[in-house]
Amino acid sequence: MVEESAERKVYFKTFGCQMNEYDTGKMHAQLLRDGWAVTTDPADAQLIVVNTCSIREKAVDKMHSALGEYRRMKREGQDVVIGIAGCVAQERGDELYKKYRDVDLVFGPDGVPQIGKLVAEARQGRRVLDTEFLDLENYPFIQDIDPSAHGVGSFVTIQKGCDNKCTFCIVPYTRGVEVSRPHQEILEEVRGLVARGVREITLIGQNVNSYGLKVDGELTFAQLLYAVAEVPGVDRIRYTTSHPRDMGDDVVQAYRDLPNLTSHLHLPVQSGSNKVLRRMKRYYTRERYMRVVDALREARPDIALSTDFIVGFNDEFEEDFEATMSLLNEVGFVGSFSFKYSPRPGTPALKIRNPVTPEEASRRLTVLQDRQRELSTDFNRSHEGRVVEVLVEGPSRHDEGVICGRTSSNVMVNFPGDASLIGSMVDVRVTRGFTHSCRGERVV
Repeated sequence: MVEESAERKVYFKTFGCQMNEYDTGKMHAQLLRDGWAVTTDPADAQLIVVNTCSIREKAVDKMHSALGEYRRMKREGQDVVIGIAGCVAQERGDELYKKYRDVDLVFGPDGVPQIGKLVAEARQGRRVLDTEFLDLENYPFIQDIDPSAHGVGSFVTIQKGCDNKCTFCIVPYTRGVEVSRPHQEILEEVRGLVARGVREITLIGQNVNSYGLKVDGELTFAQLLYAVAEVPGVDRIRYTTSHPRDMGDDVVQAYRDLPNLTSHLHLPVQSGSNKVLRRMKRYYTRERYMRVVDALREARPDIALSTDFIVGFNDEFEEDFEATMSLLNEVGFVGSFSFKYSPRPGTPALKIRNPVTPEEASRRLTVLQDRQRELSTDFNRSHEGRVVEVLVEGPSRHDEGVICGRTSSNVMVNFPGDASLIGSMVDVRVTRGFTHSCRGERVV
């Protein structure tokens, strides 16, 4: 049992995607109501929560490494409750609970809405394992706003879970089936964030394009975009992740109608080979993907597209990889997240034969990433000499007297300025383009 103290402190270690970052913020908000303060030093905490990601084995390895450090601190006398949250906890809850006897609390994503109760039980000396999915009929999306959400931009979740069964993906098994959050709750959170000074809203979900389709009378995703755009103070709207199969004409039309819908879209393709896409059960073809790309560019000619790639997927032959490379060049993606295929326990892809050797997968990944760097650099250099509108986010991490922000097309621009400009829209002339950012000077 953990002794009570005048000030209880919680330390969060978060791995993985924006959804995990958002969940951590929601846990922070709920624990704040129970008298907890966040600390940046795990040695100063009475509660440590490791929010985990199971998409790739590397993230799982990082979790085990972090747990090793926190468990050592506990063995050496720190009076602390240790909790494992997130997708790894959901996927491997029993295993973790039995393996780490000095971990007090293991719970999946559906445990987030009841973290206060779970922590209270653990602090009373009862080890807790909670990996049950909550009732879908009245799923308790958390209304409390992340206390740290006071910057220029913020995430807002619009759904949880996923109904797609991509053969490589563990998410449907760790986050459950898809549930759309009522649009009234979403708009209320957006208004609350704007009141805190947030100017850019990023709507997040596993497949945002399918938002509302399972609920009679609910808005569609396109209608939700229009509704968010009407909230006073929302200067920019982004969203992730979008599934190419479900990208409809109504969302494309929104790019014509909504100036605060940004000129950047992350549209995961995974592979340029129709054979591999079938193996992945992505339910679209390369040709369908390109029709979506063409429609988006017709609606918003300056739209910048980024994507996800998995290389070395089982049964990916050299010609399949070449198809991916040709798609990379045909679309001209401005950026991509690319990874070697990482087999995930319990996924259907484990049954596919003809695995690619790790050495060959590494070679293909290097080829793809080298070409992506060239495309990213070319895109950023194309801005040289142009005046762009930048939403200032904060000071540069590296240069004193320099601030930074993003364009509508998601280009990071660094330029001389002071903190008084944070949250402002500023015109900047780009003087130099690099692989990951640009330099510029303010136009007054």
